[in-house]
Parts: sequence; C-alpha cells; structure tokens
Amino acid sequence: MRVAGKSRQHLQGFLLRHGQIYPGKKGWTGTYRRWLSLVRVTHPAQQIVLQDYIDAVADAEARVERLTGQIADLLPHWSLAPVVAAVQAMRGVGFIVAVTVVAEVGDFQRFDSPRQLMAYLGLTPSEHSSGASVRRGGITKAGSGLARRALIEGAWSYRMQARISVKLLARLEALPKLVRDIAWKGQLRMCQRYRHLIAAGKAKVVVVTAIAREMLGFVWAIARAVTTPPAAPRAPAA
Repeated sequence: MRVAGKSRQHLQGFLLRHGQIYPGKKGWTGTYRRWLSLVRVTHPAQQIVLQDYIDAVADAEARVERLTGQIADLLPHWSLAPVVAAVQAMRGVGFIVAVTVVAEVGDFQRFDSPRQLMAYLGLTPSEHSSGASVRRGGITKAGSGLARRALIEGAWSYRMQARISVKLLARLEALPKLVRDIAWKGQLRMCQRYRHLIAAGKAKVVVVTAIAREMLGFVWAIARAVTTPPAAPRAPAA
C-alpha cells in the first residue's frame, strides 16, 4: 500500500512541477486516469519520464491487488478472521487496515483497557518529568509502526461528515448489531472530535493522530465483543 501511495505522490509531484493540474474534484477515478493518458509535456524526454511514473503506479496497484487477493484467500483459515471482519465495521478500517492491525495486535483479550492497547502501539503522548512539572510530548511510537501508520491513514476519513457509505454498508450487513452500534457511536464521536480540534487551531497531523488513537479504542471494543469467551456455567444449586 505504501509503495502504491509513494508512486502516486511521485507522479502527482511531476505533474505539478510541469503545470499539469487535473480539473476534476477527485483523483484516481476512471475519469482521472483517462485524463492522465492525455497529458502532454513539452520535451520528449519529460514525456518518457511521465509515462514511467504512470507505469510505476499501475505496477504498484497491480501488486497490491494481487497480494490482497492472496491474503483474502488465506483469511478463512485464520483463527482471527472473525475479528478482521468485525473491525471493518469502523469507518477508515478497510480490509488491509483490518488485517494489518489484527495481525500486529493478535489477542485483544490480553489488553484490559483500550489505553493499554494505545500504549502498546505507541499512540499515547510521551511525558517528560522534571521535579513537580510534567510536560507532554509527541506520541511514543512504541510497538508496531506498520499498525500505527495504517490507523493514521484510516483516521483521515473522519474529516468528513458522519455517514454510512455504500461500501461500508456492504461490510456492516453480516455483522452483529452490537458491533454495528459500537462502530456508529465511534464514527459520530470521532467526526465531531475532528471538527472540534480543527476549530481549536490544532495542526491537522496532530488531530489525525488523536483520531487514530480513539479509533484504536473502538477497534479494541469491537474485537473484545466478538472474542469474549463464554461465561462459565453456574454450578447447580445444592
């Protein structure tokens, strides 16, 4: 996923440097790709470089699609497959993000609180103590950087108004009501929190990291809901 993202960034950077601005509102649609095929730059050598960037994006996307298919084929044989399906109830947690986070965390039952899980993945603020004063810094970045980056990438989706997209609705249909309710509660809270923090003047990167931390808390709640062991049967009354 990161390779595909980097390839797109390189291509878009090249286009900007040569004054090629897409007139539409949304990139990487069919219309955007048709526009790319029509872009012409001044020098023949630059056109060769442009085509190489376009081919690099296509190759990276094909690799992502191939690997995603292989993971999907293996998923039904994994004991944590129900957790992967359940956490996709969250906005911003698509298939790859879900697999990445669940694979890196493993057993969610070993974390008694969401704060423990947040600390485990390095999403809690660092603290610097000196005498009686305590100063908070950036996140600790402990644990899996892969899972942390996946969550932060997914957290960007909360900048938009709360809603259930067609793609998200398809993921929700087969999930228990409890899971759907947790996910919707989380979406309402995080969309509101994003707007509140931006209005307070916080930098976007700080806001998105804070949302990623809260996302992880709701992921923890959903994962625990679908993996909680059944209560032991009561002994019969004497």
